[in-house]
Amino acid sequence: MADKKIYDTVIIGAGPAGLSAAIYAGRATMDTLVIEANQVGGQVTTTSVVWNYPAVEKIDGTALMNQMQQQAANFGVQIVHDQITDYELEGDLKVLHGRQDYYARSVIIAAGAKPRELNFPGEQQFRGHGIAFCSTCDGELFTGLQVFVIGGGYAAAEEADYLTRYAKHVTVISREAEFTCAPLTAARALNNPKVDVKFNTEIVRVTGKDYLETAVFKNNQTGKEFSYQPDSSEQTFGVFIYIGTQPATAKLTKILNHDEHGYLKADATLATNLPGVFAAGDIVVKPLRQIVTAASDGAVAATSAEHYVTALKQRLQIPIERKQKSATKPVGQTTKLAEKSTAMVHQGSWFDAKLQQQLKSIFERLTQKVTLQVLSDNGQKSQELQSFVKEFCDLDRHLDYQVRTAAGEENFLPLLELLDQQQNATGIRFAGIPTGHELNSLVLAVYNLAGPGQELAPELIERIKALPVTKIKIGVALTCHFCPDVVSTCQHMAAINPNVSAEMLDLQLFPELRQAKHIMSVPATMINDRPVIFGSQTAEQLVAACESATVK
Repeated sequence: MADKKIYDTVIIGAGPAGLSAAIYAGRATMDTLVIEANQVGGQVTTTSVVWNYPAVEKIDGTALMNQMQQQAANFGVQIVHDQITDYELEGDLKVLHGRQDYYARSVIIAAGAKPRELNFPGEQQFRGHGIAFCSTCDGELFTGLQVFVIGGGYAAAEEADYLTRYAKHVTVISREAEFTCAPLTAARALNNPKVDVKFNTEIVRVTGKDYLETAVFKNNQTGKEFSYQPDSSEQTFGVFIYIGTQPATAKLTKILNHDEHGYLKADATLATNLPGVFAAGDIVVKPLRQIVTAASDGAVAATSAEHYVTALKQRLQIPIERKQKSATKPVGQTTKLAEKSTAMVHQGSWFDAKLQQQLKSIFERLTQKVTLQVLSDNGQKSQELQSFVKEFCDLDRHLDYQVRTAAGEENFLPLLELLDQQQNATGIRFAGIPTGHELNSLVLAVYNLAGPGQELAPELIERIKALPVTKIKIGVALTCHFCPDVVSTCQHMAAINPNVSAEMLDLQLFPELRQAKHIMSVPATMINDRPVIFGSQTAEQLVAACESATVK
């Protein structure tokens, strides 16, 4: 085992519990690795505003998670993206199986939970076509429409209030007789003039053809049913589901003690039934699942893991060498860039001084030139895109831009296309202005083309290189936290293989595409005109989808 890297602790999950554990473990100079399958930050990144985190009056959910991630990185903790598919947790050496094997003396399970589904008729059929679970991702796609929020807890009250910035009206459907959250949180919905609340009510079914056309509800006291249908001018409506979570314990319930719902049982030190295995956050049996309780769990679990590893090394006569690791670079932390780029649009500047410095520090690693070519229709959005691109290219000598008038060959304008050092098209394109969270996609596209590039597993790179002609379009909302991961992964594939093209499309600018594909959720990935794939996807899933879409 001498050739294997053995960590003091491996943390599964990079939500508030996992990041808090990483901060405490890193500060204790433990050799620590965090493994995250999806979005760093977990469910908090789908939260519009966090109102109840101590000492912070209010903050965007992703911004809060970015700060936690930065703290962990400052203590030298590395985060990798991988999906753990199996666990060997007995014995002194734990083995975690993903794209590669990871070895650890202790493990902290902080994999969190995913939104729970109701399984009413039509829920799966219309997912992405009206059924949604993330207001910050999909809310703007329901601008001017009626929206129903299913649930009666914290998330339902908070997100109902948030959705009123887009929806014509929001109706909360709660099976309980009153909200089950704190009165101040409930008041956000109850006191909003654009929100109605129907208590003792449940959703029965939804129907439609391409979009939601009818929703049927039932009063659970009288049994009386009633239905909703949009008027002809609106065509459809939305149903956002916030009814709690389901723990990510599918591979763990056979080896770790759990309750009837799959949540893991842990003692006061957050130790599970297996020595050296700890659990933290929403995955644990507990009365309250909030960001602050998850962060507390992470601190306790990391401290317990430190004590366990110290005793283990003493027993095995392994030298205890603790030294502070140098800071690492946070992965996927781009929301701060995105927020600033959007905020500056109406002030004559896209990037303030702080943001310019952040971008310049990334572009210092570029070794080749990239040309950002704008295809313009001379409209207002084209003028804005030209302004954005010019200011972006002024940040580094490796960046250049050019503008040409589109000759009617493009369906989606304005369009930004990246050209390589030889002025060849790379297949990396942005239909619309890549601001908001999509600034991240543009930065990574440049980095992957002209810099060291992001790391990918060698076997995955070989599969990407083997792809035949593959055309990918990704419908996004600039407010979506999950879209940039999908866009940047697909565009990374285009940077590796000239047969692959990957185009971001801002769906707010192209309603005709939304209507043609019946899209009401993002990210919406379209590969070679196959059926739309909704939701966040890992690199492995996207490559597999491309392989499937190109099989003859």
